[in-house]
Amino acid sequence: MSVLKNDSYIRALLRQPVERTPVWMMRQAGRYLPEYRALREKAGDFMAVCTNPELACEVTMQPLRRFDLDAAILFSDILTIPDAMGLGLHFETGEGPRFERTIQSVADVVNLPIPDPEQELRYVMDAVRTIRRELNGDVPLIGFSGSPWTLATYMIEGGSSKTFSKIKKMAFCEPEVLHMLLDKLADSVILYLNAQIAAGAQAVQIFDTWGGILTPRDYKEYSLYYMDKIVKGLTREYEGNPVPVTLFTKNGGMWIEDIAATGCDAIGIDWTIDMGNARKRVGDKVALQGNMDPAVLHADPDRIRQEVQIILDSYGQGPGHVFNLGHGITPDVAPENAGVFIDAVHELSMAYHLFD
Repeated sequence: MSVLKNDSYIRALLRQPVERTPVWMMRQAGRYLPEYRALREKAGDFMAVCTNPELACEVTMQPLRRFDLDAAILFSDILTIPDAMGLGLHFETGEGPRFERTIQSVADVVNLPIPDPEQELRYVMDAVRTIRRELNGDVPLIGFSGSPWTLATYMIEGGSSKTFSKIKKMAFCEPEVLHMLLDKLADSVILYLNAQIAAGAQAVQIFDTWGGILTPRDYKEYSLYYMDKIVKGLTREYEGNPVPVTLFTKNGGMWIEDIAATGCDAIGIDWTIDMGNARKRVGDKVALQGNMDPAVLHADPDRIRQEVQIILDSYGQGPGHVFNLGHGITPDVAPENAGVFIDAVHELSMAYHLFD
């Protein structure tokens, strides 16, 4: 059993008492930090950082040196699995991720390999092992993956999309092909996350970035069904320690009862749902993570603190809350504002745990 010097994040995910609400930020290692931009420029490009375990470790540690964060998150990308399947991932300036090859037919799906995490994705596992050593038990390490639906959107569209017309056309015209792809992706994600856990990840999160573009019926069929399969296939305890899993669907607030029913430990929510309302709806079934609008970090310190107070008030007394942004911190945020946010969570939240 590994001992953490600060295990408040794990305890909060398990709805256990904490002295203060733990906090971390999605994309906390990234472009808003000048030290990250300098390292990326020196490395050449984004994937050069991701595929180098030492550089990925350095970037993961950068925000922890600046801020009193309660967790580290592996520096990687959600598209590592489709890249390892041979689709040729690259990043174009101003356009985001692009794939050289896309999935358009049943033959394309049949020919997709399921990557071996310790072979094709060895660089990710080596990064996890390197980061765990560097953390030295200070805070837990979060591993992650994209959801099958979100991965499929990029694989079929070829990159980012505003309309998602290609994947929705497949859903309505060739649903059996899409289900075959999603099932293969779910199997790949299970292997990938379990390998991260074996390598040292102490909690995992599934990012369902594009689940919110679906109708309620299609969300359950094409997104939630496969996240449910993953949750049931994950290693939930490793070397005597629980390994909590968080599901995050952007714009998924209307479905949180269904997400909670998967058996996950926590649900990440964005700023389009009130934290108190979310807590009433899921009760004590799961912890909640979120949910400050990242744009608040452009405000002055008093306004940032005010927003933190509002969200803490909305959640109320007791455990089961991990404070986070409702989505990733944006590149144009001043780092000192992130520091104000993190310090405010720690300072103001103590009053909500007096009786834990």
